[in-house]
Amino acid sequence: MSAITITVYGSEQICASCVGAPGSKDTYEWLQAAIGRKYASDGVQYNYIDINKPQSDSIHQAYVEKIIEEDLFYPIIWVNDKMVAEGIPTLKPIYQVLDQLGLETKEG
Repeated sequence: MSAITITVYGSEQICASCVGAPGSKDTYEWLQAAIGRKYASDGVQYNYIDINKPQSDSIHQAYVEKIIEEDLFYPIIWVNDKMVAEGIPTLKPIYQVLDQLGLETKEG
């Protein structure tokens, strides 16, 4: 199994269309806890990208610009190079991608 990178794009300010939803940073922390409970997540790396700050990585910067230009709902969650959630995420599609990538579940 190769390394898995989960990237959460978001903002401290809650998405205007996502009133009542948890904040992006809360989602980022919730995701780490949820994945850590289900999977042996030693091979998982997490990134949080604040869309209101300039990015040194050109790929992240290009995607931040796309989020703003296209007025996408955030947080947006990527697993490696696949977008798995936009707006208010649910765990099922995220878990499906992690299973497809061969991430081992915890015993018990």
